[in-house]
Amino acid sequence: MRFDIITLFPEMFAAAARFGVTGRMFQDGRARAVFWNPRDFATDRHRTVDDRPFGGGSGMVMKPEPLAAAIRAAKAEAEKASGSEKKTPVIFLSPAGAKLDDARARRLSGLPGMILLCGRYRGVDARILEGRGRLVDDEISAGDYVLSGGELAAMVLMDATLRHMAGALGNPESRDEESFSAELGGLLDAPCYTRPEVFEGVGVPKVLLSGDHAAIAEWRRTEAVRRTGEKRPDLLEKRGGGK
Repeated sequence: MRFDIITLFPEMFAAAARFGVTGRMFQDGRARAVFWNPRDFATDRHRTVDDRPFGGGSGMVMKPEPLAAAIRAAKAEAEKASGSEKKTPVIFLSPAGAKLDDARARRLSGLPGMILLCGRYRGVDARILEGRGRLVDDEISAGDYVLSGGELAAMVLMDATLRHMAGALGNPESRDEESFSAELGGLLDAPCYTRPEVFEGVGVPKVLLSGDHAAIAEWRRTEAVRRTGEKRPDLLEKRGGGK
């Protein structure tokens, strides 16, 4: 999968390309990141990418001209490199977008690539996002909070997406047992335990030591519902009370 990332701070992505599941994908050549810095598309001698908002107010806004040029260049190269008839979507990481969830990450993992637009400052000029000159296909949010920029949200999206690709995990069955998976009905995973059997006076549930796989599976199903009800009751409501 190819990620074309439009960002003022490409150095921030070094960690995602070096460690863990995403690191292995990049090192094995199954994932690739290409960076596009809007400053390289600014036309003035100061390479200006932001300006004061019309109408007053605090903060600065990313200018439309460098962003538009960066998006168009990234899109042209990405679609040429993909060799696919599918259009490469431009995704803006934004608190106004739909929240990223496991189902969306799973769908995105089927794409040959995507263009991730990382905003900074107060935001980007709205003409990039809306109306006749719109250059963004989708907006995705990492959650209901504001980050200093879209880079961290982009890395979250990349990680959540790449781990759904074939070969990303050492044991592909572990994906089916994760929180939010379709196999768990979108619920949280059951509690997990490992050695020692007793830690500070607290033992492991006896059923997990029984060797009875059917009983263990039933315990995990029951515990998934219980744990979800305690920690994320909203997930139970989505599936009609957890039945």
